[in-house]
Amino acid sequence: MTEKVLNKPMYADEIVKIFRSGLSKDELIEKISDYHTSDIADALEKMTVDERKALYPVLGVELVAEIFSYIEDSEEYLKEINSDKVANLLSEMDSDDAVDILEKLGDDDRKRIVALLDNDAKQDVRMILSYDDDEIGSEMTTNYIVISKNLSIKEARHELISQAGENDNINTIYAVDDNNCFFGAIDLKDLIVARNYQNLDDIIVKSYPFVKAHEKITDCIEQLKDYAEDSIPVLDDEKHILGVITAHDIVQVVDEELGEDYAKLGGLTAEEDLNETTFQSTKKRLPWLIILLFLGMGVSSVVGIFESVVAVIPIVICFQSLILDMAGNVGTQSLAVTIRVLMDENLTASDKLKLTVKEMKVGFSNGILLGVMAVIFVGLYIFLIKGNDIAYSFIVSGCVGFSLLASMVISSLIGTLVPMFFNKMKIDPAVASGPLITTINDLVAVVTYYGMVWLLLINILHLT
Repeated sequence: MTEKVLNKPMYADEIVKIFRSGLSKDELIEKISDYHTSDIADALEKMTVDERKALYPVLGVELVAEIFSYIEDSEEYLKEINSDKVANLLSEMDSDDAVDILEKLGDDDRKRIVALLDNDAKQDVRMILSYDDDEIGSEMTTNYIVISKNLSIKEARHELISQAGENDNINTIYAVDDNNCFFGAIDLKDLIVARNYQNLDDIIVKSYPFVKAHEKITDCIEQLKDYAEDSIPVLDDEKHILGVITAHDIVQVVDEELGEDYAKLGGLTAEEDLNETTFQSTKKRLPWLIILLFLGMGVSSVVGIFESVVAVIPIVICFQSLILDMAGNVGTQSLAVTIRVLMDENLTASDKLKLTVKEMKVGFSNGILLGVMAVIFVGLYIFLIKGNDIAYSFIVSGCVGFSLLASMVISSLIGTLVPMFFNKMKIDPAVASGPLITTINDLVAVVTYYGMVWLLLINILHLT
């Protein structure tokens, strides 16, 4: 029997055909109402500038605003709309989505458009823009439902309905006390099934999690992930609700944090994108490269110290890169594991010790296997290819294998301890980037390798 493969429908192409079919406004709106706004956004990207300009008035401000929240490079499309209409468009969007778009514009364009926003949108946007990029307040939205804890069940439902027209994040309703301070949260399902004779206080979760607007994103990201709520309120120092962080915002924040950590693992200060100039990318990469240049010079200087060792047994230099590469690889692996584990803020000293011992055990186990392989294949290489005596060949390869084992164990230890040290010093452990760990491990591996050659082959076995 042949298995039928279910292909994903190309909704964007279908929508483009509908747009180009010459339907009336009402027919067009009815047709595309069956599609998700994200697919409509993809369809717009497949259309020409003139087609989009003709389509915006037909779709209406509210629908276009929703579509633009899904467009990656929305600032390019804003150029197709005059400033007054852009302001109307952003006024209809969730405040956090509007801020995301505004932050991509130049300072002059941003100020001009913010000045044209309606009063409510202007107030919300300016509030969110007032927070630093690394503060949780910069990621919140003002799209939420809030009611007084003193209402009856019936009054609470009525208030929900009246606010739902402007705010569609209704799965969680927030309650405030007489001082307008955060009191707790109500699940929409609980409000729907509650009896009118019940007290609203009975269905309010008073221990509901919250974050402070000025908290650093890196400090509260684990809390946001752990609770897995549809939204979490963002409070000021007086416990007034300023906005909420939605599940969508949390995913976006986690993605950005992972992107930044990935960039740091590459020795960069921030993520790069295709739109950056050569100068901007160079500026991001250069600081670490300068540091690594001087560290690399240190490694070269150490190699120079062992010049006499290489002069006596020159063949050992052939296997220097083998030792250095394997040490760097093992160190980077331990680094990645350690940074991931350190994301758990509840990690104890005992847990860190267990991690260190485990990584050293892994390094030792892999080192034993790879060391034995190195002894065999390096020995055969020296004997068959280089034409040396078999005893001499396997004595040298034995030193290479033992050095490989030692360097892998030490590199595992360094790859674990360095990020722990950075974390202890309240520095992002991702700063202990791959290039930094690799360079440090190069230094350790060079000392280990040539030290072993000097000790075992020259001073103990007198292999000259």
